[in-house]
Amino acid sequence: MRANRLNPALALRFALREMRGGLSGFYIFLACIMLGVAAIAAVNSVSSAVNTAIAERGREILAADIRFERDNEPLTGEERSYLDTLGTVSQSVTLRSMTRLADGSDQSLAEVKAVDGLYPLYGAVVSDPAMPVADALGETDGRFGTLVAPLLADRLHLAPGDSLLLGNAELRVSGILTEEPDSLSEGFAFAPRILISDAALQASGLVQLGSLVDYAYRIRLAGPDADPNAVKTAAEEKFPDAGWSVRTSDRAAPSLSENVDRLSEFLTLVGLATLMTGGVGIANAVSAFLESRRRAIAAFKCMGAPANMVVAIYFFQIMLMALIGIVAGMVLGAVIPLIALPLLSSLLEIAIPAAVFPGALLLSALFGLLTAIAFAILPLAAARDVPATALLREHGYDEGGRPAWSFIAAAALTFAILGGLAIVTAEERFVASVFLAAVAGAFVVLRLVAVAIKAIARRAPHPRAPSLRLAVGNIHRPGALTGSVVLSLGLGLTLLVALALIDGNLNRELSRSLPERAPDFFFVDIQSNEVDGFRDLIETEAPTGELSLVPMLRGRIMSLNGTRASEWDAPPDAKWVLRGDRGITYDATLPENSTLAEGAWWPEDYSGEPLVSFAAEEGKELGLKLGDTVTVNVLGRDITAKIASFRNVEWGSLSINFVMVFSPNTFAGAPHGWLATLTNPDGSTAKNAEILGAVTRTFPTVTTIEVRAALEVAGQLVDQLATAIRAAAAIALVASVLVLSGALAAGNRRRGHDAIIMKTLGATRPALIRAFVYEYLLLGLATGVFALIAGSAAAWYALTAIMELPFALLPSVALGTIAGAVVVTVAIGLFGTWHLLGQKPALYLREL
Repeated sequence: MRANRLNPALALRFALREMRGGLSGFYIFLACIMLGVAAIAAVNSVSSAVNTAIAERGREILAADIRFERDNEPLTGEERSYLDTLGTVSQSVTLRSMTRLADGSDQSLAEVKAVDGLYPLYGAVVSDPAMPVADALGETDGRFGTLVAPLLADRLHLAPGDSLLLGNAELRVSGILTEEPDSLSEGFAFAPRILISDAALQASGLVQLGSLVDYAYRIRLAGPDADPNAVKTAAEEKFPDAGWSVRTSDRAAPSLSENVDRLSEFLTLVGLATLMTGGVGIANAVSAFLESRRRAIAAFKCMGAPANMVVAIYFFQIMLMALIGIVAGMVLGAVIPLIALPLLSSLLEIAIPAAVFPGALLLSALFGLLTAIAFAILPLAAARDVPATALLREHGYDEGGRPAWSFIAAAALTFAILGGLAIVTAEERFVASVFLAAVAGAFVVLRLVAVAIKAIARRAPHPRAPSLRLAVGNIHRPGALTGSVVLSLGLGLTLLVALALIDGNLNRELSRSLPERAPDFFFVDIQSNEVDGFRDLIETEAPTGELSLVPMLRGRIMSLNGTRASEWDAPPDAKWVLRGDRGITYDATLPENSTLAEGAWWPEDYSGEPLVSFAAEEGKELGLKLGDTVTVNVLGRDITAKIASFRNVEWGSLSINFVMVFSPNTFAGAPHGWLATLTNPDGSTAKNAEILGAVTRTFPTVTTIEVRAALEVAGQLVDQLATAIRAAAAIALVASVLVLSGALAAGNRRRGHDAIIMKTLGATRPALIRAFVYEYLLLGLATGVFALIAGSAAAWYALTAIMELPFALLPSVALGTIAGAVVVTVAIGLFGTWHLLGQKPALYLREL
């Protein structure tokens, strides 16, 4: 018993002595660990840096201690007086409008922000040339000053001193707006910023009845120790129906923080999947290493070393090698953010200081260590069973057999700890659980695919060509590379196919369906006294165009069935309906692009109690039914209407649609604006530019949105997100290639032995090369077909079930996947086996 007792110190000493030979055989092992650890460390470090910068600079990002916002309706006198008691209040107004050159030669949509003399309460407005914001926006010679974003200046070729028309006002360009302190907290803008004073906004005449306007009130709290969150709670309790949104400096940019966290979590999970894929490479590398050390293992046993001592010696070696890869990955993961953060800082317009985040690095190291242990345990079990007779004979004994239950249990426990760590450290634990289950399921499915390929090859008719017959035989023979190749390439290729199909279908949907379904223009803030003139202008400029005009009011849902909207139990996907002001309309007939799902439409001459038709999907999500009541606040007046019907709304048509359509008598006599769309089938780009210019000149307070331009901006956002996801998928593919290289390298020893035997029996080198090419080609083809099927299924589900978009299998993706799989498999396979065919038979024959 004492002889079998494990001596860890002795095992470690032997392990260190064996490692004097260097890292030979461990390069792929190190690369797999380093890649996964670096990916997880870099993603978490960047996420921590962004969130830290937001937390530390919350006041500057918000330009206040606390900010109150409300859409389309300024605060009442009582509400404003209450805010004045809290500290210094700065008010701003934000809206979209058209800006145009003084000679009318060009125009552009802009995000207008009008501020008072106190703005900003924290931070600073930076312009080129530099000047105080009060001087930049002040009035000189009858013209108010403005600062314009670089994009707008480039688009309209503006320079300091130029004139710019906004609504009914002529502005003087004082300079270029290079830094706006609270731009990050205000979210993404679809148009470049133009900064003006509140007096200039009044002179422009842009704020009219029905205008889409956001009012913001920034407060610098009076007390130095005042708690913004306590102020927020008190304000919401005092004015429960104010309908404002309140943001504090400790959550200055919640949307950005949440998006960063979501993207970080996704990329971390992809990094973990990469690490798991690399784990297959770890197992292959460990197997190849232990196979190369078989005689040394047999020698240990001949000298009396017990099996557990042998396992401990090589376990220590593998863990020491793993630590080298982990440290290299941590260093790389710490360096990548130092390169990426300056680029991210300029993109987000916020200073993100470079720093090392030990928590992110240690977490990645723990993931790497657990992965190395989990995938090394079962190969170590095979080393335990190497007989002492292997010292005398290299081949000819049974290498198969199931590992001992103790090793299987240890591997299962390590995998469970690894999965538990991933779930515990995730923000969305359910998502992490599903993702890990999917990865585990993918490994199982890929293993079954490999078994199926072997079975098909075993039952396939024997080809006449000797090289092809040998290739088919190699696919199903004992110790075949089939399982390793399918597992190595399958996961990475499947992920790439899914992402490529989703990206391609999104671009296809945006580009191909737009001319058939979407209008060319949206026109907002048309006043009732302008409707006739506007219609006449469009008939003149676009005689073949289809103009759609609908009345539009702004309203906020106050209650549903008598229950306050803030207290209504709404699912996350439907809360947007109850949040803030919403566009509403009335109509005597069922709107276009809508069909009745339930209920009946009111008669054209209806004059009874107020009725409303609700969008079916949103109504279902809110739990509404026919006969329920909805109370909305319009122009300061609460109006309760009964739900008479639900409509199926085709939001994807990009035409005019509303969640709620009321019976005409509901708003009889109420002042309102109009919303219009124009579809111009004969309009070229030049003609659309003429229409845009004519509308802007004739109706300067009407905001025109060119749909194609807006979708291009949205497409750029999708491309930016897709770029990050493609990068993650590329990392996964690189890991797959590394694993494939390791798998083929692990089989080279056996393959070299077989090649020598066949050469001795008369096989020529070209014949063997053809056999290997056929084998790798068949394996790559089979893996590519599986990846295409699995990736297409994943993309189909994501597009149809989640995004509710049509799916199409793109031929370029299909052919590219299969061709890529074949080329990669054949290239790596031949690279690894080419030199084996040049070996002298004597080197192998003397070992038989």
